[in-house]
This record gives sequence, structure tokens and C-alpha cells, in this order.
Amino acid sequence: MNKSFLPLDNHFQPILYSFRRCPYAMRARMALQLSSIQVETREIELKNKPPAMVALSPKATVPVLQLGENSVLDESLDIMLLALSHPIEPLLSSGCEAASASSEIIGPLDYQHLIARVQNLAQRNEDLALIAQNDNQFKPWLDKYKYAERFPEQTEAFYRQQGEIFIAELETRLTQHALLSGSQLSLNDIAIFPFIRQFAHVNKVWFEQSPYPKVNAWLTALIDSPLFTSIMVKRPVWQWVQ
Repeated sequence: MNKSFLPLDNHFQPILYSFRRCPYAMRARMALQLSSIQVETREIELKNKPPAMVALSPKATVPVLQLGENSVLDESLDIMLLALSHPIEPLLSSGCEAASASSEIIGPLDYQHLIARVQNLAQRNEDLALIAQNDNQFKPWLDKYKYAERFPEQTEAFYRQQGEIFIAELETRLTQHALLSGSQLSLNDIAIFPFIRQFAHVNKVWFEQSPYPKVNAWLTALIDSPLFTSIMVKRPVWQWVQ
């Protein structure tokens, strides 16, 4: 069975282990916010991970979504596909309602379009191919750019230039339409945006003045969107009994 289409246990409250600033957890939370799946979010500290989370997922990275006693997803894309493959009911969540009233770039959220694109195999695979570029090619350069002092083999500028290859590809896409896969928010936008946000934050002044105005506008629209602000609300760290 495809993990992203696991059935939900109606007798179990799904639990999401998350870390607010982790881009993988961000994209999972954004997708869940748009779904009808109601979760209990447990904010963790990376330096003091809950034994319950580690028992569920020995790799001990967030996000981890527990769907039942013996049902766990510990890859952000699996969580996103699960969330966006379930009926989206905007009225169930104030976050969903807010997401409809976004900027001119994002526009009113078309839930049916979002669902249809995820369910269409060809379109989903097209989105996943771009996300794979982000995760497998761009992300390693992002890490080296962000923590250049840990990688003295090259300069910060060199690592940034390697990351720019992907940024330039996104700029080309966004020159053709407002969002990465057209005029409507897609899996691509939600999955890739948190990593571009990290890249921009390494040197905000440089990024704002960079030759990527379309990426800048797209990034700003998503950062300012009610969807993103709703999933970035600060939560107390979840406490457990030792």
C-alpha cells in the first residue's frame, strides 16, 4: 500500500512530532493545515528528543506523524501526500479559511485543483521531480551556504552560487506563471518554499537585491500568507513523564 494513502484510524487522534523552524516539518504542517486531518502537534527540542518519538521512528528526525498504534509516517513528503489526498474541508479549520484570503500572487485557494493535481499521477510525478531537485541537489548546497564556516573547503560565495542554479530555475518558472506549477498553489510551492526561505535568510540584503525578482515576490507572498503564519505560531515544548 502507498504510505501516502494509509487509512486513518477513527479511534486514534493523530500525533505530529514537530520542530517549528525545521523546513521539513514546516511543509508537513502546511499540508496538514489544508487537510481535514486534525492532529495533536507536539513541539520538541532537537537536543532533547522525546523517547516516545524515537521509539516510533528510530531515525529521530522530524516530522513524525503517528496515525495509530502501529501506523507511522516519518517522511515529510509522505505526510504531505496523505494530507492532500484526504478531503479538504475548509470550514473545519480557521487556518484553511484564512488560507483562502492570501495575496494577489497566491490568490483564492482552489482546493479542488490542489486535490486533483495530487491525485493525477502525471502531475504528481512532475511535482515530485522538482521537489527531488530541491531535496537532493539544492538542500546540500543550502546547508553548506548556511554553515559555510563548517565547510572551509570553499567560500560562502561559492556555496551560494551552487544554490543559485536551482533558484535560477525557479525564477524561469515564475516568469511564466505566478506559482511553481501554474496559477494555483501546488504541492511544489508548499514543499520547496521553506528551503528557499532558509536560503534567503542567510543574507537577506543580498537576496533582496539578487537577480531573482520573481522568486523574491513568490517567497514574500508565501511568508506573508495566513497559511504560513498559522503554522508558525509558537508552541510550548511538549513535556513528557520520564
